[in-house]
Amino acid sequence: MAVERLQTEPAVAALIYCRVSTTKQKTEGAGLESQEHRCRQFADGKGYDVEMVFPDDASGGGDFMQRPGMRAMLAYLDAQKGKPYVVIFDDLKRFARDTEFHFKLRRAFAERGAHVECLNFTFEDTPEGKFIETIIAAQGELERDQNRRQVKQKMVARVEKGYWVFHAPVGYKFTTDRAHGKLLAPDEPIADCLREALTGYAEGRFRSQAEVQRF
Repeated sequence: MAVERLQTEPAVAALIYCRVSTTKQKTEGAGLESQEHRCRQFADGKGYDVEMVFPDDASGGGDFMQRPGMRAMLAYLDAQKGKPYVVIFDDLKRFARDTEFHFKLRRAFAERGAHVECLNFTFEDTPEGKFIETIIAAQGELERDQNRRQVKQKMVARVEKGYWVFHAPVGYKFTTDRAHGKLLAPDEPIADCLREALTGYAEGRFRSQAEVQRF
C-alpha cells in the first residue's frame, strides 16, 4: 500500500531502470519483469509515482552510453528539465559494472536533478558512504573483467580442440550435443541451397559470383 500523503502534497515522480546483460536472459528468463516488479513495490512503499520504465537487455561493457535504455532515460530527464525525479533500480550491479562509469553516471543524474535509489544499497553522502560505494562498484568491475577473461580462455581452449566458437556461418546453425556442447550442423533448407550454389560454381554451371548471388 502506498504511503499516505496529504492531498496538497504532490507525489514524487520516479523512473525505473531495469537491465539484463544479454538478449537470452530477456527471452528465456524473467529478469526484466522481476526487476520492474520489485522496483514498483519499492516505489509504492515510498509513495512514488512511477512515470516510465526503461529496460536494457545489453551490457554495453562499462559504458552506460552504450545502452539504449539508459540513453533513453537520460534523454527523458533532459526533456523534463527542472522536474525532480527519483531513479530506481534493484541492485548496484545494474547501475554500472565499471568504477569510472559508475561515478560518471552518478554525476549525469545529479546534473539533471535526479536522485538515485537502490533496493539493495543505500547511498550515503558521507566519506564512509562514498568509500563503501566505491568498493562495491570496483567489485562489480572485477567480476565483469574476470568473467570476460574466463570466457576468452574457454573460447581459446575450444578452438584449440577444433570446435567452432564464432557466429554460425550462413547455411549452418548451432546444435547442442551432450558430449561436445555446441556443434555446427547444416541449417536446412539454406544449407541445401548454398551447397548447390557452391557446387554449381565449382562445376562451371555458374560462371561468375554474380550468377551465384542471383541463384
